[in-house]
Amino acid sequence: MTKADLVEKVTAQIARTAGPLISKKDCARVVDSFLDAVKAALSEQHNIEIRGFGTFKIRQRKTRMARNPRTGDPVEVAARPVPVFKAQQGLRAMVADASEKVSLVTRCPRKTCPAAPALSPGPRCLWYDRTSPSNRHVSGRGS
Repeated sequence: MTKADLVEKVTAQIARTAGPLISKKDCARVVDSFLDAVKAALSEQHNIEIRGFGTFKIRQRKTRMARNPRTGDPVEVAARPVPVFKAQQGLRAMVADASEKVSLVTRCPRKTCPAAPALSPGPRCLWYDRTSPSNRHVSGRGS
């Protein structure tokens, strides 16, 4: 997902919940400001904790030995700070549930499928969700 995709999704979410109160241009400014604030805090060696989402931290990498790929000579790589993100438990569980659901999606066993005209190619639907108690058909396109 790109920053433009993120702006699109945030604008759509605000429009669904609160009405069309914000333009895409204003939403892009908000997203840019948020990212700039995160970058500034990390550059000042501050941690950022967003409850229910995760924590952005600065971790100190140790000095290590590496090899020059061209000559094969050992080279010392200096210690340096690197940004890291650690997802909180709720986000990790959400991602794990989503990946489990995707792994259970298979081809539809039905010979004729009501979703077939909306999907391509062929007379059968592409995906059949075995996790749903009603055997709901899904398109496989992020829905």
